[in-house]
Amino acid sequence: MKLTWYGHSCFLVKSQAGSAVLDPYAPGSVPGLSLPALTADTVLCSHGHRDHFYPQGVHLTGRSPEFVIERIPSFHDELGGILRGENTITVLQAEGLRLCHLGDLGHRLEPAQLEKLGKIDVLLIPVGGHYTIDAATADQVARDIGAGVTIPMHYRGRGFGYDVIGPVEPFLERRERVLRLECSSLELRPSPEPITIVLRCPVTAEA
Repeated sequence: MKLTWYGHSCFLVKSQAGSAVLDPYAPGSVPGLSLPALTADTVLCSHGHRDHFYPQGVHLTGRSPEFVIERIPSFHDELGGILRGENTITVLQAEGLRLCHLGDLGHRLEPAQLEKLGKIDVLLIPVGGHYTIDAATADQVARDIGAGVTIPMHYRGRGFGYDVIGPVEPFLERRERVLRLECSSLELRPSPEPITIVLRCPVTAEA
């Protein structure tokens, strides 16, 4: 399974069982980012905000992916969706791996939600705060889930992201093992020890 990050919360997942784009963002919706033309079997969006919902920007192949897709309801804030509405957690299972995309999660997960998630091998988690969980809560959520590989998203980086959200560093300071890559893609494999991997955003003005 190959994972490619396009900044913010947008990823392309490719596997032998098919391909999916998660949370593509609309033109002009995320400062500093411009989504390239993407092709996949399916598009999965966590909620309807423009920085996570632009399915028309992805060319669909017409094929039906063979991986297992699970969708778990959650909220965009700590008040049961009163501030920002609902959020959907997505789990993709293929090639013996379970990948979880938390979307714009705004709270710690309840025991019932953690039970539905089950064993997660790869976790894509927002860490920037303001609109989502912040670095401290993200660290708690990551520990609650216990994935082998954790990849932060939805933060402010050099040349991209909202001014009101934080950078990735406060989250990384709470993690035991951190690997920074100089590329935007990663071949996913189970990790025997928990590790946090930072991908490089490829679509900024400074890329």
